[in-house]
Amino acid sequence: MTWEHISALILLTILEVVLGIDNIVFITVLASRLPPKHQRLGERLGIGAAVVSRVLLLTIIEWIQSLRETVAFSIFGHALTYRSLILLGGGLFLLAKSTHEIYKRIEAVEGGEKHAHPTEHAALYPMLGQIFLMDMVFSLDSVITAVGMARAYWVMVTAILLAAVIMVVAVDAVSRFLSMHPSMKILALSFLVLIGALLVIEGWAPEKAEELGLKNYAYFAMAFSFTVELINIRVARGRARRKATQEGA
Repeated sequence: MTWEHISALILLTILEVVLGIDNIVFITVLASRLPPKHQRLGERLGIGAAVVSRVLLLTIIEWIQSLRETVAFSIFGHALTYRSLILLGGGLFLLAKSTHEIYKRIEAVEGGEKHAHPTEHAALYPMLGQIFLMDMVFSLDSVITAVGMARAYWVMVTAILLAAVIMVVAVDAVSRFLSMHPSMKILALSFLVLIGALLVIEGWAPEKAEELGLKNYAYFAMAFSFTVELINIRVARGRARRKATQEGA
């Protein structure tokens, strides 16, 4: 227990929470498709799967790091590593899933009140399978970053567990917030589309993506859009209160 380890633990915990935002949004959106009695369980198990996947990947970190260098095959003269294939697959799945969810929500709204509250729900275990697979994709860079920042294994595991506790607390707030504001749910799905596109780019051209700092642009765009939507919600609330006051008068 040295100051170097303590500082690494604090910084790594913060970073794990930041990198886990994608996970929280994905888990919350998918869990909302479950029956109401299973939604909370789905969120908890989803975060648990994220923690388990990170700890498991830490135990085989040498093999994980080799994925960045081992070429699987080449296409159009472009060499693809196993890590690239995982990111490409995860990115394409996230693009397809998020786009489909956006389409279904828009269709429900346009279909009128009859379709606004669909009775069909997703099954728990298939949904957990999707969450676990995406957790593995999201965990790759998270674990590689952890190893780059901290050399002590206990520091990495502790940071992941602390971040998991924060995620458990945050997922309820995120879920309630998205339930109260349907527009935010569409925005969250749009974020997942952006993240999916980013994963595809990172899988196809990792050096170029890192050189251009695409992650920084993506997170800035997400933060900016989120702030604008918060302002819109606040303005809408003000209008509603003024209208209620005028009608009451």
